[in-house]
Amino acid sequence: MTEPGLAARRAAHELVDQVTIEGLLMSEALATGTLSGLAPQDRARAQRLALQTLRGMDRADRMLKPFLKKGPPLSVRNALRLGTIEIWSGEAPHGVVNACVSIVGADSRTQGMKGLVNAVLRKIAQERPGAWDRLPVPRLPDWLRGPLIEAWGKPAIAAIEDAHFAGPTLDLTAKGDPVAVAQAVGGEILPTGSVRLRGSAQVSALPGFAEGDWWVQDAAAALPVKVLAPKKGEKILDLCAAPGGKTMQLAAAGAKVTALDLSERRLERVSENLARTGLTAEVVAGDALEFAEGGWDAILLDAPCSATGTIRRHPDLPYAKDGSEFGALIDLQAEMIDHALALLKPGGRLLFCTCSLLPDEGEVQADEALERHEGLSSDPAALEIDGIDPAWITTEGGLRLRPDYWPDLGGMDGFYMILLRKPA
Repeated sequence: MTEPGLAARRAAHELVDQVTIEGLLMSEALATGTLSGLAPQDRARAQRLALQTLRGMDRADRMLKPFLKKGPPLSVRNALRLGTIEIWSGEAPHGVVNACVSIVGADSRTQGMKGLVNAVLRKIAQERPGAWDRLPVPRLPDWLRGPLIEAWGKPAIAAIEDAHFAGPTLDLTAKGDPVAVAQAVGGEILPTGSVRLRGSAQVSALPGFAEGDWWVQDAAAALPVKVLAPKKGEKILDLCAAPGGKTMQLAAAGAKVTALDLSERRLERVSENLARTGLTAEVVAGDALEFAEGGWDAILLDAPCSATGTIRRHPDLPYAKDGSEFGALIDLQAEMIDHALALLKPGGRLLFCTCSLLPDEGEVQADEALERHEGLSSDPAALEIDGIDPAWITTEGGLRLRPDYWPDLGGMDGFYMILLRKPA
């Protein structure tokens, strides 16, 4: 007889292995077809469990340490991590232990460790009540934690780690009236105008989804367009546009939008979202650095970056990456800023932003762009919009957002943005 939930747990374990052993991001792991063939409820459970395991991995390791005299192979450790987190989230220990033993036993390379997994997880299940909650909140890996402490200090990083462990909210951007959307979905309106739902929800089943009344977009990610303040009829280029949240904001404001992205597959999602919401934009597949059409009133550049501001939403990132590619990303961002400025008409506006917590991808990048381009200026007055705390505004005229902001409201993604004005 197959253990209930085994298929979902096996898939979750495979996803965690793909992230921690193969170095894939969760989105890349999902694209390999790991969840194919599973029932919809099992797919959702597997993905949820994999994310829970990645989010709580450091705490699980602390829980397991007293019971492991030497480290088992990483795939076995991942099964132990998965089992520990399931047990301490309230799942029946018997089923969890049996499933994890079965997962390890199905691989000829690890089947000899079934006894270890069985014994350790049974001890975990017998731990004192409250032992899990008394452990420290999971810490970021040292390769990332060090630079972030240097940038923001230990207390801020501890607060950011709290926000990461708490997990994300579900934020929506309304095509029209946010009050009506909030009432329809049972959400609250945030100070910046986004609609927030606490807890999990099936997005496609929420009122207004099929009608295109809103789209999913973190409150922080919705701010760049608000800062850009598009006007009806303006010709605006959205560089690196996928998955399309900012494109839809621009189109909803009445701008004539061109959405450019390198990935044709990701642009399919942009087109689907535009169709669902009844909004219009020209969708173009191409390399941003090779795009040559000029004369734009405004350009929104959400540049490729480390994505370190989205870890509460993507807990796989610190385990799939090691920071080795960040230097190349920083160089690419500078090149893209220079190219975007060349495409703007005189007096045009460039909104540069990244979903990063690293100053090198935000404040430093903006400072250096202002130094490179004579007459280029920042526009801090553009940041005087509802919900923005003046304390978030930086010395060069940008906006720094962090996951520990709005702690009573559920936090936000980490982001940096600045509005740059080209000389007339």
